[in-house]
Amino acid sequence: QVQLVESGGGLVQPGGSLRLSCAASGTSGIHAMGWFRQAPGKEREFIAAIRWSGGSYGNTYIADSVKGRASISRDRAASALYLQMNNLKPEDTAVYYCAAGRPITSTLRTVGGHGYWGQGTQVTVSS
Repeated sequence: QVQLVESGGGLVQPGGSLRLSCAASGTSGIHAMGWFRQAPGKEREFIAAIRWSGGSYGNTYIADSVKGRASISRDRAASALYLQMNNLKPEDTAVYYCAAGRPITSTLRTVGGHGYWGQGTQVTVSS
C-alpha cells in the first residue's frame, strides 16, 4: 500500500521560496511521483514529476506555468520527494499534493495518471 505524507507548506511572502517534502512508503511498484496543486474553485493542476523506476529513472518534467521557478528532486533511498519553488507569487496559493502511480508518457502530467495521493499541504503566498 502506497502512503504519501506531505509537509513544508505554510505562509510565504511574494518573492519567497519554499521546499515541500513528501515522505513515501510502499513505492516498490511505482513508476513516477509528482506534485500537483489545486487552488479554490480550480481543477487540480500538474506541477512537476520524476520517474521513479525504469529506463527513464530520474527524468524530470516541469509544467510550463512554473518552469524556471520550480524543481523536483528525490531521495530514493529515503523514499522522499521534494518540490523547491522560488520567486513565489500570490497565484501559487493552493493546496499542494504529492502523487504517485504508474503513468505512461501521455498521462504523466494528468491527475488520472497517478493512483495514489497524499492529503495535501496548504501553501499561501501573501504579504
